[in-house]
Amino acid sequence: MKGFIVYQDYEIIENQTHIKLFGRLENGQSFIAVNKIEPYLFIKDEDLAKAKKYLEKFKVEKTPLTTFNSKKVTKISSNIHTELSKLSSFLHKLEIDTYESDVKPAARFLIDKDILGTIEIEGEYESSERVDRIYRNPIIKPASYQPKLKIASIDTEWDKKSGELFCIGIHSENYKENFIITKEKFNHAVPCKSEEECLEKFKKALLKLDPDIITGWNIINFDLFYLKKIADKYKMPLDLGRTDENTRLRIESGFFRSSSADIPGRQVLDGLNLIKDPFIKEAPSIKNTKFASLSLEDVAQAILKTGKLIKGKKRHDEITSLYNKDNQKLIDYNLLDCKLVYDILEKTNIITLAIERSQLTGMPLDRITASIAAFDSLYIREARKRGLVSPATRFGQKEERIKGGYVQDAEPGIYNNVLVLDFKSLYPSIIRTFNIDPSSFLEKKEKNAIESPNKAYFKNSQGILPDIIQKLHEAREKAKKEERELANYSIKIIQNSFFGVLASPNCRYFNLQMANAITHFGQFIIKLTAKKVEDAGYKVIYSDTDSIFVETALEKDKANLLGKEIEEKINNFYQDYTKTHYNRKSFLELEFDKQYLSLMIPQIRKKGKEGEAIGAKKRYAGLLENKGKEEIEIVGLEAIRGDWTDAAQEFQRELLNLVFHKKDPSSYIKSFIKDLESGKIDSKLIYRKSIRKELEEYTKTTPPHVKAARQLETLDSNIIEYCITTEGPEPIQKLKHHLDYEHYIKKQIEPIAQQILSLLGKNFEDLAISSKQAKLF
Repeated sequence: MKGFIVYQDYEIIENQTHIKLFGRLENGQSFIAVNKIEPYLFIKDEDLAKAKKYLEKFKVEKTPLTTFNSKKVTKISSNIHTELSKLSSFLHKLEIDTYESDVKPAARFLIDKDILGTIEIEGEYESSERVDRIYRNPIIKPASYQPKLKIASIDTEWDKKSGELFCIGIHSENYKENFIITKEKFNHAVPCKSEEECLEKFKKALLKLDPDIITGWNIINFDLFYLKKIADKYKMPLDLGRTDENTRLRIESGFFRSSSADIPGRQVLDGLNLIKDPFIKEAPSIKNTKFASLSLEDVAQAILKTGKLIKGKKRHDEITSLYNKDNQKLIDYNLLDCKLVYDILEKTNIITLAIERSQLTGMPLDRITASIAAFDSLYIREARKRGLVSPATRFGQKEERIKGGYVQDAEPGIYNNVLVLDFKSLYPSIIRTFNIDPSSFLEKKEKNAIESPNKAYFKNSQGILPDIIQKLHEAREKAKKEERELANYSIKIIQNSFFGVLASPNCRYFNLQMANAITHFGQFIIKLTAKKVEDAGYKVIYSDTDSIFVETALEKDKANLLGKEIEEKINNFYQDYTKTHYNRKSFLELEFDKQYLSLMIPQIRKKGKEGEAIGAKKRYAGLLENKGKEEIEIVGLEAIRGDWTDAAQEFQRELLNLVFHKKDPSSYIKSFIKDLESGKIDSKLIYRKSIRKELEEYTKTTPPHVKAARQLETLDSNIIEYCITTEGPEPIQKLKHHLDYEHYIKKQIEPIAQQILSLLGKNFEDLAISSKQAKLF
């Protein structure tokens, strides 16, 4: 029977470490597999004599395994995981290195069996009140299938002043029920006599529903925290899992530290935290979706085009009023909130995305974005297949900064028919091409070694990391052919995370020279590529980490053909180059990405004695043609930055549109200033800025958005909306004074206008003065 692991843990039972794997079987039943294991670590054979007297109560076995630098190792085992942890700490004090001593028991079991989330399970089983199948020491093997997990979205309502519970709602597939303290009967509601009965009936219904994932909006800090308080008040267990263990909460204060909940056998995935996560925000199903704030109302409106039944800042007072006067509407409101979160997860495929990533890395659903742990999971198992053991994590500080990618000083200007060519997955390609790999790293140069531009050396063979990337690459190509967009995206993110992992001192494989070898190769390749293009007679006006921008003096169709020609020539060049210089196959792949019909690179400063103009890095805008339609693409400029007003963004987009179509923007600028000063666009002069720490922590400086936030009694969101008035910043909820139009012209309009006017040989001040004179007469 195939199954998907939802939750993993371990327990000491009768002086023996047991792994507990909970999940959902392909037949729809829930399961738990309990397996005995013998945890272990390794030390070098040469350290055995020094450690011998401390190993008397442990099992000691010689092995054919070695460290990365070919030192033989001995396996030290114990029935009890905690005893090994104590031993490891003690050996470190004796300056004896341990290997894989920090791998947790559940991860150890899954790595040793080469399991990545999905299993084949065989053995006798029994059932219990909370789990359909209980397996004891079953045979478990890796398997592959697409699971369908059960999700339950919950929400609570209560009196904000007294803390009195009103009701608890649950929404799942083909299920919705509200547990409300009332004597009457209502649709989709279970009447309860007291808070205690309400919690008990809710718990009973949830256990019967048996979800794999419990979700909600800010569910940990809000709903579960409150339910835990009620349970404690009545001395009741809040045992919502597949065991009778209590729910454990770790509550963090502040917007940017995520709280966590541990419900044995299930996962708690907070809808708010999922939407905030960078991995999720860039997913195909949600990318480019803009949220006015991260409130459930705003996110639901953006994704589902619908929202809450009761909105606004005073909805808590209305909720209390409904409890006293209209229970059915309160029930409907509560259940709709549950449904909105459930529908957001369904519409965006967030859970499917999480499962895809879990099956690729072996990480639990609540840790899919833990890139270092995911790297460990993949690398340790592949190293073992080659007879190698991995070092334990020993935290330390980076002495130097990692070298970044190369970004050429851009030449400011407005260009026509510019070609953009990108290296596909440059850093993963470099790792594969030059065998950059922890197990292949050499302390000094050896015969036939690969030498990186920063003088790091690697064995000229096939390393572990290049092999992992190769397998992921093949899986990604397969996903593309099968049009599995989520799998394609998941693999891309995992591949691209590898450099960041190797560059982190928290990684067990961290090595500054090795990490810098990747970026130095990146710089070398992008510079060499630019040189080869310029040797062919074309001008590279800008290059940025993995791409080059080539100016052509050709018309659109001929420029397009040139892009494909450059792509082919550069790729052939690198095949020859890596074969000749490194005796390696090149996996570097330059791709003609797009052609800008017009490109604007703004000027930021002048340098040198002659006052040479310097273009902004990672800041430009270009006019593209896509399926016969023109569109403006913007990178790094104000029009796509959330901390600039709608007015500024609209202003910049129209300026670019005029310039790209060779029209003088002067009259538009004057007209825009006139509209601004007359109050016609006041609704577009709102700033939106995130609070990134508690308000009282802003001590050295007090930014405008913090000054505005401090004028509010409570914060309903970490995003503050405010305007600059003649009396300073004021939140939109408490606007008292006239807007400071001079501020908006000086700080929002002028900088954007001047970027373009300077390229046209014009000056904003001259236009502004001209506008004022026209007004006088």
